[in-house]
Amino acid sequence: MVKAKTVDHIEMGSVNDQELPLFNLQAIETTTDQFAMQNKLGEAGFGPVYKGKLPQGQEIAVKRLSQRSGQGVKEFMNEVTLISKLQHRNLVRLLGCCIQGDEYILIYEYMPNRSLDSFMFDSTKRTLLDWTKRVSIIEGTAQGLLYLHRYSRLRIIHRDLKASNILLDSDMNPKISDFGMARIFGENETRSKTTKIAGT
Repeated sequence: MVKAKTVDHIEMGSVNDQELPLFNLQAIETTTDQFAMQNKLGEAGFGPVYKGKLPQGQEIAVKRLSQRSGQGVKEFMNEVTLISKLQHRNLVRLLGCCIQGDEYILIYEYMPNRSLDSFMFDSTKRTLLDWTKRVSIIEGTAQGLLYLHRYSRLRIIHRDLKASNILLDSDMNPKISDFGMARIFGENETRSKTTKIAGT
């Protein structure tokens, strides 16, 4: 028990170093109606994702780390540390997080059009993607990657880019998400050396 408390302390310190807003668990439970099934948006490798609404009316997406998840606290901290340092219109925005007891939760801006794969693999929704929208999504995703690879403060390799990790806002603008597996890539590093998890 003592060891676990020490780890929690270190993790909280790491989060505070990022100047990232910390949400209270009770507040998150309120915004999601106690993680109600009707507010569940889907399931990711990290765990379930819920829709919530803050008191001021802003809609949010709440990613809750599942105890059965293949990802864990290390990936959680990786995502917190990394995304807090990145700002680009084609990257999903992290609004805050919660570390309380056994709960590890990430709070993001809400993307009303969900992920790109929900359009690609649905015969009805796919018809909504005309060629203009498709090109726009491709260009936006490429701009986000270019920022990560060349123009951000850190050189980042995402390592898990796929349709389910490309989210779409109300105007169908793409935003890259899920940085749990991302790696820092130094200017003088070779491909074989990209083993360091970003933020560690």
